[in-house]
Amino acid sequence: MEETNAFYKSIISQFKECGFGLYAVEAKGNKEFIGFIGFHRATFEADFTPCIEIGWRLKKEAWGKGYATEGATACLHYGFKELGFSDIYSFTADVNQPSKNVMIKIGMNFIKTFNHPKVKKDSPLRKHVLFHINQK
Repeated sequence: MEETNAFYKSIISQFKECGFGLYAVEAKGNKEFIGFIGFHRATFEADFTPCIEIGWRLKKEAWGKGYATEGATACLHYGFKELGFSDIYSFTADVNQPSKNVMIKIGMNFIKTFNHPKVKKDSPLRKHVLFHINQK
């Protein structure tokens, strides 16, 4: 519960600071909360940061139904047209093929792999992939 509250507070803080953040996602049919999709300012030490990151996290029951692709596409449009972003990045653990597939489906281009500095050196999640899209 403590971790959830801290995460919630960081989302609220980002909205107040930046005017954007992670948006709640609900299933169209029953309005059930299924996760979030949106933007985050990535500031960890890397050659592509600071940057605007688009990301998503949906509960397992919502996977494979197109929610991430649909929501991320809408967010990209909003980010470019309403928020004035010129570049948007996304990254995930290299083993996360479903998220990599979403990145490709929404028109992002693979840039490189990198070791995420905030993931433990011995973790199988340390190797990440970086994708990018710019305003067309």
